[in-house]
Amino acid sequence: MSDVLRFGETTMSDVPQVGGKNASLGEMVSGLASVGVRVPDGFATTADAHRGFLAHGDLGSRIRSALRPVDLSDVRELARVAAEIRAWVEQQPFPSSLEQSIRSSYEELLAEQPDPERVTWAVRSSATAEDLPDASFAGQQETFLNISGIDNLLDAIRKVFASLYTDRAIVYRAQHGFREDDVAISAGVQLMVRSDVGASGVMFTVDTESGFDQVVFITSAYGLGETVVQGTVNPDEFYVYKPSLRAGKPSILRREVGTKAVALRYGEGSGTDDSTILTDVPASERARFSITDEQVEELARSALTIEAHYGRAMDIEWALDGIDGRLYIVQARPETVVARRDGTVVRRYTLREHGGEVLATGRAVGERIGAGRVRVMHDLAQMHLFQTGDVLVADRTDPDWEPIMRRASAIVTDSGGRTCHAAIVARELGIPAVVGTETGTHALTDGADVTVCCAEGDDGVVYRGIRDFTIDETPLDVLPDLPVDLMLNVGVPDQAFALAELPNHGVGLARLEFIVGSTIGIHPRALLEFDTLPEPLKTQIAERTAAYPTPRDYFVRRLAEGISTIAAAFAPHPVIVRMSDFKTNEYATLLGGEAFEPHEENPMLGWRGAARYTTPSFRGCFDLECEALRHVRDLMGLTNVKIMIPFVRTVDEAAAVVALLAENGLRRGDNGLEIVMMCEIPSNALLADAFLDHFDGFSIGSNDLTQLTLGVDRDSAAVASAFDERNPAVLALLELAIDACNRRGAYIGICGQGPSDHPELAEWLLARGIRSMSLNADAIAGTWMRLASAATAHA
Repeated sequence: MSDVLRFGETTMSDVPQVGGKNASLGEMVSGLASVGVRVPDGFATTADAHRGFLAHGDLGSRIRSALRPVDLSDVRELARVAAEIRAWVEQQPFPSSLEQSIRSSYEELLAEQPDPERVTWAVRSSATAEDLPDASFAGQQETFLNISGIDNLLDAIRKVFASLYTDRAIVYRAQHGFREDDVAISAGVQLMVRSDVGASGVMFTVDTESGFDQVVFITSAYGLGETVVQGTVNPDEFYVYKPSLRAGKPSILRREVGTKAVALRYGEGSGTDDSTILTDVPASERARFSITDEQVEELARSALTIEAHYGRAMDIEWALDGIDGRLYIVQARPETVVARRDGTVVRRYTLREHGGEVLATGRAVGERIGAGRVRVMHDLAQMHLFQTGDVLVADRTDPDWEPIMRRASAIVTDSGGRTCHAAIVARELGIPAVVGTETGTHALTDGADVTVCCAEGDDGVVYRGIRDFTIDETPLDVLPDLPVDLMLNVGVPDQAFALAELPNHGVGLARLEFIVGSTIGIHPRALLEFDTLPEPLKTQIAERTAAYPTPRDYFVRRLAEGISTIAAAFAPHPVIVRMSDFKTNEYATLLGGEAFEPHEENPMLGWRGAARYTTPSFRGCFDLECEALRHVRDLMGLTNVKIMIPFVRTVDEAAAVVALLAENGLRRGDNGLEIVMMCEIPSNALLADAFLDHFDGFSIGSNDLTQLTLGVDRDSAAVASAFDERNPAVLALLELAIDACNRRGAYIGICGQGPSDHPELAEWLLARGIRSMSLNADAIAGTWMRLASAATAHA
């Protein structure tokens, strides 16, 4: 075997010689360049070359003799011996044949470049072992960027060899049963991409939190990619829907702007110590996305090509060259965490105690809940203070932190995104992490008890004190068939991928106002009338919407992102999206809302639902909602979305709203569009046939229907005991609505709270012929089994 191989000479069969990382680069250079995946060329030293290097001057024997008596639990002694070994390696001359091979490969590759004077190199480690697929050496060795000149390159390769003997790498090999002779190291030498003046990041061909495999998850930040991998920055995030991408349609489901406070740029030097420098990113650039929508979709297409080639989910690093404007793939490896999940059981963590003091928030990792005593760690010299079950709080982590991360009940970091080191290790260990809090090490007090919740969407929350939570397990392989569709009520989009894992027949209620509240937070009229707003409101809104072309675009795109995320998560099952049903007091809480909302004594019975849509002062806001829905259905191709109209008081109002939808390009029947009505006012059930002349069916809202039938304010504690969906008057109206829909062959479902709270009501509805029930997530498994038993009993 040669001492050095060009990437194009290697494939995945060469892992024992060049390690997984370099073998994968070779696989892509040789197999994917022809289909448009750009991979910077380079070469790799082989395992044979490394073993020859250790045999030279009997270095390997000296290393084995030094390590043999070391007690790996003696941290100080291990650190002393490891540092001594690294010094030996860095001072060791290369065998002449190996040095000549490196020099020749270097000159050969340099001569192929159009501007050799400006070429610099990335030198990365790639550990090798026969059974490497069963153990990940990611992050255990070093990477050096922007290396220039052959002498600096040789020095960097020696330091890569030396990094095989860091404290963490020695312990890692011992923990995984590798002898020192089992593992060699390959140094990958790759042409640098000028992402120092561009952008870079990581992407996965699966959602890293839920395991949902129909998206590509992309993170991005300015500068060299080490800041994203190491968690120095909070990057931008994008989700791309694979089916829309393959169909050539707009495919970005979600965008989130990261703070991106710093960027790793080229330094003034060209050696291993001074080749890069961390710089501040101007505030104006932080507020914008670091890559364009077109670049996001190009990256996602490359990810799909790579995934198809390898036949499995992939973890991919990429870089945008700021000089030539092209995107490059610089690393690709199999994704391992999601692949190891048990697919027969869904575990759902739920806080039983809501409210309380929030100490810190950030990006949620792990969809779990953990609790324990805070241990704020500023450096590894404090490692001996950390106890099993503590909550690790740090600015960020790297592989040196892994021994204590393994003992933590949860992890909280100041910096980092959901592809940083802390996030990756937390997923591997099955513990929750809240990353990118910015204030965690200051806001959390050493020794205090906290609860770390990552089970309520994208936002992870650290609460003061130990809070009670439950873990519900839903087996997916024992649920019987049902004569009724059980659907889910989905509150906010960032829970959609996880909720879609539960047994379901789609979404019976996705509240558009919840999307507005959770992802937009600004009154739509304030965005439409932005130019006329007073200060400081205008500046506040400008700052929130800076990443989008205009304030109006911000509303439409963010709303479309929320709708499309839910629709994609549950496709091809139907997703019923209810148009906005904010009350005036709720709209007033949005930024800018007080200026546009009247005061009402009883907002529950006031200007809400369909009555808003046909009012001239709200018409423009309704048009924005329609535009977002058109984008999702007609452009992205998510035609599983159905529209639901809430709080329709009269038949004339029903006709007017359906006509208004048609004016906005949402004509009933076009492109398979179904429009259903929320049956929640007694008039809806009493005049069911007249209303059904304008709609494709009803979805019963039992909360409002009960309130209006019994004259009970459902927000009033004083009369709460009188609120009961099982009251005979309510049941009579339910029966009218169900019978009318079934008689006309129209859709009939229920999305109110009743079936979730009252199993006997669910059984009554089943017996009356309802076609679907939309339930809260925590009620789905129990209701499923009860209805299956009831159906069997009545068979």
